[in-house]
Amino acid sequence: MPQLSCAAAEETGYPGSLMICVTSSVGFFPVVGATVTISDSASPEQILETLTTDESGQTTSVLLPAPNPAYSQSPSNPRPYTDYMIEVQADGYEPVRINGAEILPDESSILPVSMTPTAVSDTPEEQDIFIPDHTLYGEYPAKIPEAEIKTEAETGEIVLSRVVIPEYIIVHGGLPDDSSAPNYYVRYKDYIKNVASSEIYATWPESTIYANILVIQSFTLNRVYTEWYRAKGYSFTITSSTAYDQKFIYGRNIYSNIDRLVDSIFANYLSRPGVRQPIFTSYCDGNRVSCQGLSQWGSKYLGDQGYSAIEIIRYYYGNDMYINAAQAISGVPSSWPGYDLTIGASGTKVRQMQEQLNRIAQNYPAIPKTSADGIFGSQTAAQVRAFQRIFNLPATGIVDYPTWYQISNIYVAVSRIAEPGT
Repeated sequence: MPQLSCAAAEETGYPGSLMICVTSSVGFFPVVGATVTISDSASPEQILETLTTDESGQTTSVLLPAPNPAYSQSPSNPRPYTDYMIEVQADGYEPVRINGAEILPDESSILPVSMTPTAVSDTPEEQDIFIPDHTLYGEYPAKIPEAEIKTEAETGEIVLSRVVIPEYIIVHGGLPDDSSAPNYYVRYKDYIKNVASSEIYATWPESTIYANILVIQSFTLNRVYTEWYRAKGYSFTITSSTAYDQKFIYGRNIYSNIDRLVDSIFANYLSRPGVRQPIFTSYCDGNRVSCQGLSQWGSKYLGDQGYSAIEIIRYYYGNDMYINAAQAISGVPSSWPGYDLTIGASGTKVRQMQEQLNRIAQNYPAIPKTSADGIFGSQTAAQVRAFQRIFNLPATGIVDYPTWYQISNIYVAVSRIAEPGT
């Protein structure tokens, strides 16, 4: 079926774009030649698009109708997104069906799909994923109030001596005492991107999105640092319940602007002078629920008025709140050198990056291999640009902070030098 044209999209709504990225759950290989069908969730029998994944496991980006952009600017408006059903089939893999991918107007989004090889499944069957309403539109429990700084009496002995960005977050898919709910092992950055896409609208001002991401990261790292749930005898890091934590929705699509911002600031969190732990930054929608913390809708209106991210944060948490950065990042072979790598650079950091990209190229052949000679020349720049295009980074050919850590993350995934902990 031909792709929806811009003109056709405008006739039926305001277009948003969607790209599907399909990988194997074993070995982090791209699934090549998978058939992807897209239909409106309200009329699943009417297929809008049929796509095929390329050698990097990706479809083309397609335009899909979405509601008026004004709908996401006020909580009293109708639902601001259209939801779609995505079905993915590939030889040798269990099929996947995702019902409820949320398309916002004038925003691009990415749907990562993980497929299970039939060879490793005892009872192959379709994986059926349902994405519920966005938290700003659906009805969810209000957050139970908590202190922003945890004491040892609450957490037990706090064993971490410094703030560390974890490689994985273990997310419990229900209330803390619901033993029937699944646990999901999610890479930290992917978790933050998922929560931000579930908790705020990507159509809001960038300063608002930036402020909300910082609040989500600080909330998460407080749970990590204080080992809040482990101290209570649980085996997970955080829950997906809005009554206790923040909303994580397994299998949902993420928005490209949120994806980009998280890559740039993922090691940041919020601090107060003299307090070692990341601040437990409570927040709420500010419309149906009020709280002692950031109002999501209120932060949107402040962004409209030109407030910066730190000004929004201090409006809600006080002028002594500041942005801090974790010095330790788990699960990466080596930390960022502290400066961009580009043509003319040389040394061990360049060689390490070349070696990692060459290993990634074994799984993703669209990335050309180069000589790992420690010299950043035009061929290395072309290699970096290919990597950036596949993994949704600006294709500059320069290894900046987001690119360095994305190379590290993908290298770890394809080489399996690290496994999720418990």
